[in-house]
Amino acid sequence: MLNDSRRIALVTGANKGIGFEIARQLALSGVTVLLGARDAGRGRMAADELAAQGLDVSFVQIDVCDAESITAAAGEIEARHGRLDILVNNAGIADYTDGAPGKAALEAVRRELETNFVGALAVTQAMLPLMRKAETGRIVNMTSSLGSLTLNGDPDWPFYGVRLIGYNASKAALNMLTIQLNAELGDSGITAVSVCPGLVNTDLSGHRGDRSPAEAAAFPVQMALVGQYGPEDAFQSEGGAVPW
Repeated sequence: MLNDSRRIALVTGANKGIGFEIARQLALSGVTVLLGARDAGRGRMAADELAAQGLDVSFVQIDVCDAESITAAAGEIEARHGRLDILVNNAGIADYTDGAPGKAALEAVRRELETNFVGALAVTQAMLPLMRKAETGRIVNMTSSLGSLTLNGDPDWPFYGVRLIGYNASKAALNMLTIQLNAELGDSGITAVSVCPGLVNTDLSGHRGDRSPAEAAAFPVQMALVGQYGPEDAFQSEGGAVPW
């Protein structure tokens, strides 16, 4: 185990898009970053690209839908660092056979819930023992305003017509994870926050976003490093608190 005073961060789904940028910007801030990815080849290539820039980034294979992979990743992090200070649950999918409740493909809904919510929960459970070994811990759940029950029920909201029952429900469930983590962890020194990065120009959005991954990553990185909010304000965007 390395005796390292630098904060240690794991970012899931970080071989491309906003996850890659979160990994890069955390490393630029002096954090030792474990770049998590399901595909070993792509993950190593992404980590090597950042390491070649002089950044403290290395690859950890982790598939958020595979229990053995998650357990192995936690064991590797413990062996290498002995603790984890920051967890960014970034891995997520959108399935375009999703849709309104009356016509969404059920398999799409299952895949989105399994990856976006159950996967994040499984990773969090596996990493909590390592986070308890850190002085403080921060969990950043990458969510969406589409997971806000309040906004989804507001006909005047600009995205009211975006009815993706699987995706929206998965992000609402992820927000519930944030709420219950803060309640469970109490005075442990570990806090959780749901972060909405906006509509980002990535594969997940079909490249229909209005901001680059680099632009969108800045706020989640800020929340990972310095953001502190009470449980009632733990759903955040650059514009401020988002209603649950």
